[in-house]
Amino acid sequence: MSHLNIAILGFGTVGKGVHHSIKSHQTRLEQVLGKSVRVVAILVKNIEKHEQSREDGVLLTTNYEEILNIGELDVIVDAIVGCEPGHTYLTQALEKGIHVVTANKEMFAHHGEELLALAKKNDVTVGFEATVAGGVPVIQTLKQLLQVNRIKRVEGILNGTSNFILSSMRKDGHSFEATLQAAQENGYAEADPSNDIEGYDALYKAVVLSQLIYGEKPDEQSTIRKGITGITADYVESADELGLRFRHIVTLFRGERGVQCKVEPVLISTEHPFYQVDGVQNAVSIETDLVGNVQLQGPGAGMYPTASAILEDIIQISRPVFTEPAYLEYQEDVANSAKWVLFSKNRKLEIPYNIKVLARLSDKAAVVETEEVESILLENPLLAHFELKGNYQHRVEKVNV
Repeated sequence: MSHLNIAILGFGTVGKGVHHSIKSHQTRLEQVLGKSVRVVAILVKNIEKHEQSREDGVLLTTNYEEILNIGELDVIVDAIVGCEPGHTYLTQALEKGIHVVTANKEMFAHHGEELLALAKKNDVTVGFEATVAGGVPVIQTLKQLLQVNRIKRVEGILNGTSNFILSSMRKDGHSFEATLQAAQENGYAEADPSNDIEGYDALYKAVVLSQLIYGEKPDEQSTIRKGITGITADYVESADELGLRFRHIVTLFRGERGVQCKVEPVLISTEHPFYQVDGVQNAVSIETDLVGNVQLQGPGAGMYPTASAILEDIIQISRPVFTEPAYLEYQEDVANSAKWVLFSKNRKLEIPYNIKVLARLSDKAAVVETEEVESILLENPLLAHFELKGNYQHRVEKVNV
């Protein structure tokens, strides 16, 4: 039986997950591929730290050149973080005619177009399923299963850390700061959580999706990126009383001004598909012209969900699929005005008489329907406002007097 020889760059959580999964699923891989899958090399930063991981026949090295010089190397799996050295490593691999599979969303958001073009030139492939939503097969669904459908719009919860924090704040009633600390202690947030809680991680993933669906990155001038650091326990409690939940959502579509991308905290009603998506789960809603709305949900990170995405990409190497951007310009429904949830900390919430109020929980929280939210902000300069997604019925007012 022939072999598929693989090198792994990086041996942290993801790298170890890939290595272990290849071993544990070897029989299945042989059935699907008709050949065995062998890890022949692992690139690490510190040999001594990984000395116990040494195996006969597997090169453990800190020198990438040694990996490139392996005679029969089929695939390089990129399990490192940051734009460099990953970009350089994968460029060199593609130039040598080696397939690559990456989980590095930041690097791929910046250099994906370039790497895909280089792969095409050298008749090899780039797998990037693991760059978006971990084990949720978003990329394969768009590439393999929705080739005839044209994409209208995509919404997604693409960062498990932010979703865990918002879910925990609602369930436990703790502050953002206390919940973030608990997330760090439980391994759900990094020591420096900025990428997650400020929306950069979700934006990188949105850029990857945009390049796949539209063949270009979102328009930089109109892109919105907002984090979740300004959401207080009081906001979460009031939203819960209104039957609403905070979610950090990516919205992606192509309109008259090009590809539009928003990464921001919003409030959703019970009718929204993401209402029950709690904890570290990721979810994606894909609106198409033929099949309608396709929804995917699952773990967005972790050792084995990410390893699963990488192994699925390895399997697809021998099954190239023709992919070409397929989309429709999305026109937002102007028949219904936008809905907003308003929170005022320091003074009574003043809402102009001509604004439609759907619910008023107290003198500091309300749900309104309007295309002129700016007029309310002029009267309430300290107002916090969040878009409301999903249908919302009028509720009984509960105004404190």
